[in-house]
Amino acid sequence: MRILGIESSCDETAAAIVEDGRRILSNVIASQADEHKLYGGVVPELASRRHCENILPVVKKALSDANMTIDDVDGIAVTYAPGLIGALLVGVSFAKGLAMMANKPLIPVHHTEGHAAANYLVHPDLKPPYLALIVSGGHTRIAEVLDYTTFRTVGKTRDDAAGECFDKCARAMGFPYPGGVHVDQAAKKGNASAFKLPKTKMDGNPYDFSFSGLKTYIVNLLHHAEQCGETVNTDDLAAALQKAIADSVTEKTIAAAKELGYSGIALSGGVSANSGVRDTLAAACQTNGLTLCMPPIALCGDNAAMIAAQGYYNYIAGITADETLNAIASKELRGESA
Repeated sequence: MRILGIESSCDETAAAIVEDGRRILSNVIASQADEHKLYGGVVPELASRRHCENILPVVKKALSDANMTIDDVDGIAVTYAPGLIGALLVGVSFAKGLAMMANKPLIPVHHTEGHAAANYLVHPDLKPPYLALIVSGGHTRIAEVLDYTTFRTVGKTRDDAAGECFDKCARAMGFPYPGGVHVDQAAKKGNASAFKLPKTKMDGNPYDFSFSGLKTYIVNLLHHAEQCGETVNTDDLAAALQKAIADSVTEKTIAAAKELGYSGIALSGGVSANSGVRDTLAAACQTNGLTLCMPPIALCGDNAAMIAAQGYYNYIAGITADETLNAIASKELRGESA
């Protein structure tokens, strides 16, 4: 079964075709990063306009790269939540029109569930149940993947996500957008022990996250240094920031896996491209005798292949939509309350 996936939740317009949820036939991404770099972050209105311009040629190229026409597609999967509402509406509207025109099933996909599905494309033996750590700009979550379409959240961020913390701290350090990759590069040259950063203690659920305090501490540190005419070694600060985030997500995920009895962990999301997070989690899994699945860097960020992969499993489970499908800016995982 061949699924056309469409993704437009933020600033990448993407389309891909995936066979049986596991094999990529094409994967096309039109990034807007260079344009948003001028403003230091994503401008929602601008993102929506570029999606309108890019979506048709991107979908055409995805079909062409797979040597297919729309008639050869068995279903059309689209990210409908969560994300920037204007950006989501472009993808949802286009997918609805295309599905109606081609008489194909329309398959709604939750963006976070799509990130988890990225691992299916490169790890053929990965099957539920397993424990997922999904770390991105908008979401940081530990979830049990009970089956391909049923998730149970174990812990999630109560405020800023890890990726948001990376990006906002990177901006304060003077790095260009997108900041996460620049923090990663700087961290490789820095000494993480040069700064002692705060570690958040959570009341209630021990597996929840909070990164707003870490972000505020670093921003205030930099502002204070600027006001005093002092110089901050950004390589060292980047290394300390990266270590703080990597240690936090790793410690909580390993503890959750042990308590819940999971032998393997699957990492995904945009921040899964961060070398500190990958290396720290990999070392901890090895020490604790746990298996670890991670997508390649190319599938860590937003892409349509992961949407098509999850779309396949949604379709098999009977999860489809009609012309009333709408975009939703904020939505919990399937089966959970908002």
